[in-house]
Amino acid sequence: MNPITIKSDIRWADIDANFHVLHSRYYDYCADARMKALQSGGITMQLIQQHGVGPVLLREECVFKRELKFGDAIEIRIFLKSVTEDFSRWSFICEIWKNNDILSAVVTVDGAWIDVAKRKLVAPPDVFQEVFKQLPKAENGGV
Repeated sequence: MNPITIKSDIRWADIDANFHVLHSRYYDYCADARMKALQSGGITMQLIQQHGVGPVLLREECVFKRELKFGDAIEIRIFLKSVTEDFSRWSFICEIWKNNDILSAVVTVDGAWIDVAKRKLVAPPDVFQEVFKQLPKAENGGV
């Protein structure tokens, strides 16, 4: 299945003293792309607020492969790596590609759904589960 692809811009504010993208921005690009992907599937901020259940990250890891520089065209390709049977915990792989054909980084996140009032991990509502069923799956656990 084809990944969800989100294009992003490298801003001047993303550049560090070495004239390439600051390491923490890779995480920011992927966080933004994941939320855009969920929103395009129907898990909007309104729906999250309505149900009082939001995503929380448990682990985040980046493998840097090629540097990004100001002016590079980037896209983030998103795959669902795994999800528990009740959809309470999940993992995503986000690949950051530059200039259409150079893999620059792979960000893997493990997360869960949290009841924002009780501050406890929970299984998400059915409407969230339906979105996750439609997400593209990573082949062989990803890159």
